[in-house]
Order: sequence, then structure tokens, then C-alpha cells
Amino acid sequence: MEEPCGAGAAAPLRGDAEEPKQQGSVLFLGGNEVKSCAVVKYSSAPPQAAFARLQEKTDLKLPPANWLRESAKLGPAGTTILGNSKKSKPFSSFGMAYDFIDSVGNDVDVVSDSENIKKLLKIPYSKSHVSMAVHRIGRTLLLDELDIQELFMRSSQTGDWTWLKEFYQRLIDQKWQRKKKSKEHWYQKAILSKFLYYSINGDGAAQPVPSTSKQHQEGPVAGESDEAGRASWPAPFEMPSSLSEDPGASNQGLKNDFVRNILWTFEDIHMLVGSNMPIFGGGRYPAVSLRLRDNNKPINVLTGIDYWLDNLICNVPELVMCFHVNGIVQKYEMIKTEDIPNLENSNFSTKVIKDIAQNILSFLKSNCTKEGHTYWLFKASGSDIVKLYDLTTLCEETEDKYQNPFTMPVAILLYKVACNMMLKKNQNKKHYGTIRTLLLNCLKLLDNGRHPQIIASANYMLSELFQLDEPKKEDSADFPINGNSDESYSEEEEEMPDSDENGSYSNSSDPPDDNKAVAIIKSVGELSVPEKYKSVHRIRPSCAFPVCHGTEERCRLVLNHVLEGLKSVDSSVKKEGDLPAADPSTPIPLKYEDESTSGGPESLEKQMALFLDKMGSFQKGKHCSQSGMIPGSWQYKMKLQLILKSSRAYYVLSDAAMVLQKYGRALRYIKLALQCHDTYCCLCGSMLPEVLGFLCQCLTLCGDIQLMLAQNANNRAAYLEEYNYQTKEDQEILHSLHRESRCQVFAWATDLSTDLEYQLSVSCKCYEAAYEILLFSNLKSQNPEQHIQVLKRMGNIRNEIGVFYMNQAAAVQTERVVSKNVSTTEQQLWKKSFSCFEEGIQNFESIDDATNAALLLCNTGRLMRICAQAHCAAEGDFKREFSPEEALYYNKAIDYYLKALRSLGKRDVHPAVWDSVNWELSTTYFTMATLQQDYAPLSRKAQEQIEKEVSEAMMKSLKYCDIDTVSERQPLCQYRAATIHHRLASMYHSCLRNQVGDEHLRKQHRVLADLHYSKAVRLFQLLKDAPCELLRVQLERVAFAEFQMASQNSSAGKLKTLSGALDIMTKTKGAFQLIRKELVAETEQISKDRSPAESVSVSDSSAGLNKEEVLKLLGIFESRMSFLLLQSIKLLTSSKKKLGGSSEEEAALRTNKQVYSLLLRATANKGLSLLERCELLLSLLEQLEGSLACSEGRAAVRAELQ
Repeated sequence: MEEPCGAGAAAPLRGDAEEPKQQGSVLFLGGNEVKSCAVVKYSSAPPQAAFARLQEKTDLKLPPANWLRESAKLGPAGTTILGNSKKSKPFSSFGMAYDFIDSVGNDVDVVSDSENIKKLLKIPYSKSHVSMAVHRIGRTLLLDELDIQELFMRSSQTGDWTWLKEFYQRLIDQKWQRKKKSKEHWYQKAILSKFLYYSINGDGAAQPVPSTSKQHQEGPVAGESDEAGRASWPAPFEMPSSLSEDPGASNQGLKNDFVRNILWTFEDIHMLVGSNMPIFGGGRYPAVSLRLRDNNKPINVLTGIDYWLDNLICNVPELVMCFHVNGIVQKYEMIKTEDIPNLENSNFSTKVIKDIAQNILSFLKSNCTKEGHTYWLFKASGSDIVKLYDLTTLCEETEDKYQNPFTMPVAILLYKVACNMMLKKNQNKKHYGTIRTLLLNCLKLLDNGRHPQIIASANYMLSELFQLDEPKKEDSADFPINGNSDESYSEEEEEMPDSDENGSYSNSSDPPDDNKAVAIIKSVGELSVPEKYKSVHRIRPSCAFPVCHGTEERCRLVLNHVLEGLKSVDSSVKKEGDLPAADPSTPIPLKYEDESTSGGPESLEKQMALFLDKMGSFQKGKHCSQSGMIPGSWQYKMKLQLILKSSRAYYVLSDAAMVLQKYGRALRYIKLALQCHDTYCCLCGSMLPEVLGFLCQCLTLCGDIQLMLAQNANNRAAYLEEYNYQTKEDQEILHSLHRESRCQVFAWATDLSTDLEYQLSVSCKCYEAAYEILLFSNLKSQNPEQHIQVLKRMGNIRNEIGVFYMNQAAAVQTERVVSKNVSTTEQQLWKKSFSCFEEGIQNFESIDDATNAALLLCNTGRLMRICAQAHCAAEGDFKREFSPEEALYYNKAIDYYLKALRSLGKRDVHPAVWDSVNWELSTTYFTMATLQQDYAPLSRKAQEQIEKEVSEAMMKSLKYCDIDTVSERQPLCQYRAATIHHRLASMYHSCLRNQVGDEHLRKQHRVLADLHYSKAVRLFQLLKDAPCELLRVQLERVAFAEFQMASQNSSAGKLKTLSGALDIMTKTKGAFQLIRKELVAETEQISKDRSPAESVSVSDSSAGLNKEEVLKLLGIFESRMSFLLLQSIKLLTSSKKKLGGSSEEEAALRTNKQVYSLLLRATANKGLSLLERCELLLSLLEQLEGSLACSEGRAAVRAELQ
């Protein structure tokens, strides 16, 4: 991690790092402040050696003994302390960018050789020509020398670059030629080299050696010929053989050959600079730069700027100048770096240099806006005009865009920067737009036939930008969709010329032959004006991530990139002639399974066995490829990744279709996902746990879809249409898959069948397959949540299949003739259903899911009841009895319901399920008791035993019938409880009638009958919709009173019993009021509209009141009331004659006679309607009730007086 201002250096990428000796400096020069900070990022130089001060009169023309020889202090000669003597290569900035990829596109404004930086900053002072290539990567500009003459020499040999040569000669400079180096030039280089060797060779070792030739005067230094110094240009079509190898290590001219790479901050400009300047130790400062000057030639401004910038870039605080005359050393002079701008004949303003730097950067950033394009910054020798051309645009006008040798390095750099950003784990999603722009620009530069690996990899990374396993967050604040970014720029933006006050590089007033220039600086003097080119140009952001309006759109973008990647891989694989020809326009049929052709669950079992066997073989490492891909090759690795990505995309599409209830579409997508996975399995030697986990997810989803299709059979036609639809993209992906394998391991899981049983079986097998994979791949412990979900689904589907077979058995039972015995088909269906329920219960119990286990136990109980009903229906005789088989199955049902309650433990676990199980258990006990009571098995059991069993079953039914908890089921529970009490009362009443002998037992039955009648009445009175049941119970109580009266001998006892019976009669008033209410409502409805249609609808609406039943009960009621009144009148009259009745008895007699008279008249009148009869009875009951109340009151007073 670098420290600011040169306080530390980053870990080196190559060789050993040089420990930084200097802090970044802030220099104050004559009141003008210039901020400069340098951090050495990498250094291949050994520790700095102290320089040896040479004696006066030392002859530098004589070579020292160590000249051009290697030494421990020097390292390899010519590349360490002496600096790299070779000419900078045309791709030097790319070499640095590859080594410091983290800095590119983000933190650094410029990457370049220090010589290029110096040349740019000296433009206003120099008449020399400038020719540089400029590339933009994010916010970073890469600057390289563009040697036009070298290009033209290459053009004459290879035919490349002819378009640029013609353009240059036509528009720019027909006369300029490179000047050959003079002998003086080579002489100066030779004595400089010898001077440096003398300076590091202290202790008197620098002994001159006699020269046997005059090579130091007549030719260049060894290794520095014009040929050796010439830039090495790569061929336009060459590229690194593999992305896994460092392109910088190849002979493509992309190597970082600098002795030092320095992160230099000059004012607010951040630059990554390569430097080869020799640095020595010694003097007043830990580091100095050493310069050799001819004493007869004064230092000019260009030399001063050169020295000053070199020292700033390398953070060297002092310059040591050695003066010579004709190679003879004269003197040394020490100059501080901050004093260099004030040297005689070399005065310059550091503030102006700062303005030049800022203006040039603004000019370039404002105009070099398109990533991937090669821009050419050119100033002719002696000219004041600087022009900027877009060579990529000019090159595209020719036949072959790959004539530009920068195309491949730029593409690789774009790719590498994108890769680096993708690999950062803390990368925020807001950078995804930048990565996407980098990759798209990279793809624009590449040709599929020449660079399939990079294209496939870039497309895979583009597909990875879309997070398939996360919900879309287009509206999220941390994922701006259209937010501005300085990290990437539009490849298609329209240029907006700046106003004259912000720079004059608009080409509107240029000569006609300059219209090819992107921008022009009309005078180099403008660069010295502060903020002259501070651009206000706003570049339209294109790095915004594409807005996906839904999951399907996001997945389709992923699949589009996957398809492009697959095409690149497939095009690079040889052996294509061996493959069967496939027409991409011909759809691959998705098999539609009809119930007539499906083999049913039996064939499904075989397919499952084959599938699991195949999965086992995958685990053992078997793999094959029909296309001839070599395992381990980049094609093999990339295709596996692309196939897996497409599988995930199809899975997400299927899941989204499930949410939309488009089950046909969901099945089609999961079929494609499994086909992708199928091919992956065929290719891959060993599958990773996460891949197997994903396969389990796919199979689980497939099971869900098949279950939904089974449950929504009514829409099968629509689902079939969705299932058979295919896009061209899907077809092409399938064809790419079929190049590798045509195995259909998952075909059994993804067919659309019309057979319900088959669909349910397929769903179950999908879950079972997922479970088996979890087991044999040891994923159960690694992903417990997935294991639980699969087991839950297995339990659920087995419940569904069990219910399916159970309903089928019930349907067969209904269609069966009553007298016919239980068929084999029914028994088979029972077994299948029971087996499914049992397995489902085991699944839920294994994951401690008590609620679902209870529900399946409840369903098993229901199955047992259906079995019992089947045996009941089998008894077709008139004298039917409750059979042992029925008892057996009902008791089994009770056992399962009790197990369900034990599974739940208490109501708080799941109140709804608890209440449901209790209700079913109560129903079972009630049904069994009712059947035993109605069809008593007298041939096998005694009456007393039957009565005991019925009583016990009824009481247990009452135990599980919750009448107190307020719920939707409460009225049903109350009705059930009332019915149970009624039946028990009737049973004890019947026992009392039929029993002779044991008086104690009779008394017990009498008490129980009276108790249950009272409870039944109380519960029926709570209900507002059971008036007939209430009336019937009261009538039975009257009959019970009559039965008791028949056994009484005394008149007083009989009279008391009659009075109690009449009291019961008066308490039926509530039932008659309910009946009258319903009859009145019906009459009102009929009177509103007399139309026949309305009458029909009204009669239908009152279907809740059974008029036939009411009439029957009304007749019984009238007859019993008439009988009781008559008996009461007789007894009261007889008593009066014998003893002389009291006034109360006389009043009662009078009332009874009056009511009896009215009742006789009413029953004699056949023309009265049902409503009128009810109203008459209500009025009679009110009279009778008043009389009885008075009698009871007087009797109570009399009792108190006595």
C-alpha cells in the first residue's frame, strides 16, 4: 500500500523494489508555488551508488576499464544505474498499464514515458515536431511516441499503414524527413557513457585503457546503432497466445522496460511515469542526478526544463553538473532542483509549465473521448499548430480496420481493466456500467475469427454483470441507473465545441484540408495562458447500466452474451467437419408426451434409475465431447462456464414464469436449463458442490412446475402452446449444446404429459432425484436449508399423490353397485395411497415438521374412513349390521387422528390444524357410534354391550368437539354436541322403555335421559337455524314424560307429570317463533313480485326450511298437546269432584278447557296455512304459559305458608 508523497513504495510487480529514499517535495520558487509529489511504484535498480568526483583534466575520450562491462553495482549494463539506453517503444505506456492495472481508468490521468511528458510540456518552447498516439481508458490517457517515419519504412516493406502514409503526405507534411544523427551526436553520447562509468568506479579503478581504434569518435556506442534504437513495432494481427500468459512478457513490444515506474502528482494531475534517468547517492542529499555539459555551450531553456522535470519526476533534490572542454573535465557544480528554473540563460516560469500541463490535459480529455480509438497528436517541425486526429475513424474508411497496430493492445488493456474491476470483491454495483462500457468497446475492436478467446471471455463477463440470483434493484440508491460517471465515456457522443474563451480548438475556421482533425490548437502560445483550455464540455454518460424492466429482460441480455460467447468458442474448435450439419433456423422439437405414449410410473422408475446411474458416472470423472474440444483447453473451460451461466439464466426465467403462473413457459425454460446442465455434466470431469446444489434447485423447481401443471389441468391447451414456443436465440444455444452432447438424461423430468397421475409421479421423482444427489454428494450437511426444502416438497407431493389415489378409490366406490363386494382396484388404490401417506409422514418427521406430519396423519385417517365406508356399502342386505371390518378401519382412523394430535403436542403449535384434527376425530367417533346405534350388530354382541360402546364413542366425540372456542366451526360443534346429547337421550329413553327388572338401572337410565335431553335443548336453543331439531327433542321429552306418567298410579303424581309435560310444550315457543320468522320472510318475498321466475327463486331461497318436516312435526305436536290437555282436564275434573278443587286448579282447568277447545277447532279447520297454524299455536302456548306461571306462583306461596 503506497504512502503519500513518496513516503513508501508499492510491492513490486517485477524484480526487487527500490526502497524510496525521498519524500515527495513541495517546492517554492520565487513566490510561485508548484506542488510535486512522487512515489516509486517499482524499481529494478540496485541501491544507489555514490558517484566519484573525477579529477580535473580527466580525459573522457578514453574509456575506463569497466566500460560496458557488467558489475555487481551496475546490474546488467545499460539497463540499471545508467538508464535504459534504448529508444522508448511505441507501446511503453501499455506495458506500464498492464503492470499497474489498478491505477488505469480510475486514479491516474496520464500513463506515459517521462520523455513524452517532457516533450509535451516543452511544446511552446520548442520548434521540434511532436507525434504521439493517445488512447483513452476510462479517465486515463495513455501517451506513446508515434514514429511516423518508422511506420512509413514498415509500410514500404509490408504494405501496412499505406492509408496513413497517403493521408500524411496529402494533408500534413510532404517535405519533413528524419534528420540523420551527426557524428557529433554519437561523440557526445560516447563521452557521456564513459563519464558515467568513470563516476561509479571509485577507488582509482577508473583507469583509462589505450584505444586500439577510433570507434568512440567515428561511430555510435556499441549496442546503440540506429537500427538498435529503432522502435520495435508488432505486426497488426499478432496477439498473446493465451490470456493466462502475461502479454508484457511476450515479444509484442508491450513490456515495461523502465528502470523505475513512478506515480507523479504534478499539481492536480496524477501521472504514472516510466523513467530511466541514472540516480546516484552522495552529496548533501541522499540522491542526485549527474549531468555532463560542454563548458563552451550555455544551458538553454529546453535543457533547463528537461533537467528540472527529470528531477521532479524522480524526486531528486539536487543536480550535479560536470563541465568539460573537448572531453577534458574542468569542474563540478551543485545545483538544487528548485534553483534550476533561475539558471542564467535558462530562465523559465514553473507556473507557466503548470499551466501548460493543465491546458494540454484538458485539451486531450475534452477531445479524446472514445474508448478504443487511437488519437494522433501531431505538431509539424517549426509549426505553431497542434492537431489531433482520430486514426481509428480514418482507418475504418479503409478496407481493414486491423491495419491499426494499436487495436490489439488497446483491446487487451480494455479487457484487463474490466477484469481487474470484476475481480475486486468490494466493487460496488455502480461500477458495473463502467465495466460494461469497457467490455463493449473491447469487443468492437476485435474480430471473432482472430480473437475468439478474448471475445468469449468478454461476453462471459458481460453476462456476469447481471446478477441472476438477486432481486432487481433498479430503483435502489446504491445502484444508479443513469447517474453520471467520470470513469467511462460514450463511444457515440456528439462533440460540443467549446467557446473561444475556453479554448480555440474548434475546426470551424480551419483550411478545408484540415477537416479530418478532431481538434486544433491554432497557436502553441495559447498553452501558456492559465486555464485557456479548462473545458466545460460535459460528456454524455454511457456507462449507465441498462435498465431491465423485468427478470425476463435481464435474463435475455445474459443469454444474448452467452450465445455470442458460445459462437466464439465453437468457431475456434477444429473438427467441425465431423459434426452433423444443423440448421440454426430449424427449431429443435421439445418433446410433448401424450398419455397414450407415456409408459406411466413404471417406465419412470427405469428412467430415474438410469439418471442416478449416470450421475454416479459423472462423479467418477467420465466425460466426452463430440466437437473434439480438449479437456483443459480454454475453449473447454470457457464453454463450461458459459453453459452453466445459460443454465442459471433459464432457471431464473423458469422461476419468474412460475410466479406469473405461466406453467407451460416455466416447464420450457426449466427444460432448457436442464439441457444446459446435461451438456455440462457430459463435458465436466467432476462437478463442484455448488453445481450439484444448483442441479438440485433445478430439479426441485421442475417438480414444482409439474405439480402446478397437474393441479391446473383445465388450462392444458394454453400451457402446451407456451411449452412449444421457441426463440431463435434458444434454438442457437441448443445447437451449440448439441455440438458437445445429445444425451437426454433429464428428458423424463421435463415432458409435458396429459396424464395427471404421470405428472404427479414426475414431480415426485424430481424431488427424489434432488434428494438422492444431496445424499451421494454430501451436500446435506453443507446446505441444510436446501435439504429441508427438498424433504418438505417430497412430503407434500406424496401427500398429493396419496390424496389423488384416495379420491380415485372414493370415486370407484360411488360408481360400484351397492351389493357388490370391494374390488381389487379399490384395494390397490388404498395401498398406493397409504404407502404415499406413510412415506410423506416419514419425510416430515425426519425434519421435525410436526404440523405437516399431523396433516398427513389426518389424511391417512380419512383414508381409513373411506375403507370403512367401502365395507359398509358392500353390505347390501336389508338386515344390515355394523361389520367388524368397519369397526377395524374406524378404529385405525381414530389411531391416526390421535397420532396427529400427539405430533402437534398442543393447540398453540398450530391452532387451525389442531382444531381440524379434533373435529375429524370427533366426527369419526360420532359416525362409528351412530352406525352402531342405527345398525346394531345384535348377531354378535349383546344389546347392553352395544349401548355401552355407543355411549363411550359418543362421549369421546363430545370430548373432541370444542363448543366453547369462538371460531367459524363453533356452530357446527354446537350442532354436533346437541345431536350427540339427543341421540344419547333417545338411546336411554329406548332402554328405559324396553328394560324390565333392575330398578336401579332403570332409575340411572331415567336420570341420564333427562340430563341429555336438557343439554340437547340448551344447545339447540343457542342455534338459530335448527328449529325442527329443537321441536323434535322437545316432543321426545314430552313422550318421555308421558311414558313416566303411564307408570304412575296416584292422580297427584300424574297431574304433576302432566303439568311438567305442558311446561315443556310451552318452551317450544322459541322454535315456533323461528319457523314463523322464516315463513314470514318467504311470504314477503313472494308478495314483492308474483312472476313465476321470482317465485321459483324464492322457493329456492327458502330451501333451508324443510316444510314437509315442519308439517309432520306440527301434526305430532298438535296431537300430543291435545292429548295432554285432555288428560289434564280429566284429572283436574276428577279431583274437583272428589276433594273440591282449589281456586288455582279451577283456573288451570278453565284455561286448559279453553286452549283445548281452540286447538280442536284449529285442527278441524283444514284450510289454515302453515303460517296461520304456527301463529295459532304460539298464541295458545302463550295462554298456557300464563296459566302455568300463575299456578306455579300460587303453589310456591302455599308452600311457604305451610
